[in-house]
Amino acid sequence: MDFIELKTNIRTQVGNGPARALRREGMIPAVLYGPGTEPVLLAVAVNDLEQVLKKSKAAQVLLNVLIQNGETSTKSAMIKELQTHPVSRNFIHVDLYEIALDRKITVKIPIAIKGIPIGVENGGMLQIVRRELEVSCLPFAIPEVIDIDVTDLDIGDSIHAGDISIGGDVELMDDDHFTVVTVLSPKVEEVEVEELEDEEEAEEPGAEDEAAKAPDAGDAE
Repeated sequence: MDFIELKTNIRTQVGNGPARALRREGMIPAVLYGPGTEPVLLAVAVNDLEQVLKKSKAAQVLLNVLIQNGETSTKSAMIKELQTHPVSRNFIHVDLYEIALDRKITVKIPIAIKGIPIGVENGGMLQIVRRELEVSCLPFAIPEVIDIDVTDLDIGDSIHAGDISIGGDVELMDDDHFTVVTVLSPKVEEVEVEELEDEEEAEEPGAEDEAAKAPDAGDAE
């Protein structure tokens, strides 16, 4: 996985007022931190951050953070948290987590479903229980996606985390028994439809009921 360059500047002021002033200038506050590292207060241009996210093909973005403060220093980092405004969805703050290239990190990777299950062709329904899995690996070994072949799944079959082989020095952190995908039986839906039809038939008046409600010929006279 490639590292993407992100330019930042040191900031010295904190609080809501300075943060609003940054946003008016097209920037947002950021912080860089990590194990054994003192937090560094930064400012990031929103346009630069948007370009970084567009360039990345993976869910987890790895960065070469350029810290400009008279002199320029570089830190390897990943985006730990990106806060957005609940209404406008504009970026308001970003947390950057410093990483070491020789130390494993834990990240979440999206899954990609491959194939059409046998069970679906037989009337079942594929259910994706989890759309991403947590792995531990070195930064350069982070997979973009985890491919899961579901072709052989019949109705009632499942794939659990322990069934998935990623390869390389990538360790899956999820519990082995955790269900990732399964093919559901259509019987549940059929039973519900049958019960509904039975209820509708029970509500319809029978021929004897209709006859009882009809007036006698003598009454008509």
